[in-house]
Amino acid sequence: MTENTSLNQLPLKDLHARAGAKFAPFAGWDMPVSYPPGVLKEHLHCRAHAGLFDISHMRLFEVSGADAAKLIATLCPLEAAEQALGASKYTFLLNEQAGVIDDLIVTRLAADRFVIVANAARAVIDERWIRDHATGLDIFIEAPDRVFLALQGPDAAAIIEDAAIDVSGLSFMSGFEPRPGWFVTRSGYTGEDGFEIALPIDRASAFAESLARDERVEWIGLAARDSLRLEAGLCLYGNDLDEETDPISAGLIWAIPKSLRNGGPFIGAQRIAEIIDNGPAQKRVGLRPEGRQPVRAGAELTDSDGNPTGRVTSGGFGPSVEHPVAMGYVPAALAKPDTQLFADVRGKPVGMRVVKLPFIVKRSQKG
Repeated sequence: MTENTSLNQLPLKDLHARAGAKFAPFAGWDMPVSYPPGVLKEHLHCRAHAGLFDISHMRLFEVSGADAAKLIATLCPLEAAEQALGASKYTFLLNEQAGVIDDLIVTRLAADRFVIVANAARAVIDERWIRDHATGLDIFIEAPDRVFLALQGPDAAAIIEDAAIDVSGLSFMSGFEPRPGWFVTRSGYTGEDGFEIALPIDRASAFAESLARDERVEWIGLAARDSLRLEAGLCLYGNDLDEETDPISAGLIWAIPKSLRNGGPFIGAQRIAEIIDNGPAQKRVGLRPEGRQPVRAGAELTDSDGNPTGRVTSGGFGPSVEHPVAMGYVPAALAKPDTQLFADVRGKPVGMRVVKLPFIVKRSQKG
């Protein structure tokens, strides 16, 4: 195996190699894309039993100090001072125009301590943004080195309990520290019930191998992770979200507390209020291509007369639903279900029907 030394390497790289992983670059990391069972079987196994993902490319930031809640409330449309201990919230770093710098999970572990989970491709940008806005505040920011694993699927809770981590009191979108240096949330990126587990590097290999030995578990690579999240209607930063896209257009207003929709202390608050008041010009929608051919990100959308109407931002085949699935942005007037559009695929029009998201019934709201 030839290692690409220009890419960041996962701490468990050798373990994945022994498991037969195929690797490819992603967000500056050399990541497992698939394993010997193949993408289709990996996807379906996660839906039926449990999938184990190495997500150590993602970054954890611990923000602590007397002004921790104040900083979080400035950076994100989040009522950080009122956030319950143990609660995990999906939220955003926004610029002044309400463009999404990154989408995050923020968990409050103590009155003055929060953990932020950031996307790999945005980690450097996020850390600079957070530190810049912490100037003059009573804040300590740490980016601890951890292995980060996700265990997802209907058998995940039973498996993690068998691994001697008591999650019986952990509801969906909450987290805790079961052991020193460990951090566990009941959350994920598949639409299934599941957990994300950060743990010290020197404990990670033995723990991961113990999970992988369970007959209910299969390693899952990036390819199946993408098809799982797409079926669940979940955004991928860089495709469905970026600094030119606001949360309202992305259909993520539910992540902004009602008390902050007309203004607040967070960066981008004025623009968020304006977009809500006027209505977004475009909306993220689900798209079902006609036939069996997937329509990939970047395909331009048109109406029946050939007029441009938007773009596909994520697309592929949905193994669970057995047909192609996609998401994209269209003018608000065309965002109604059953609207007929067309995608340009290598110069040929492919019919696309607007559908409600997600494509599957989510089972993640458990616990």
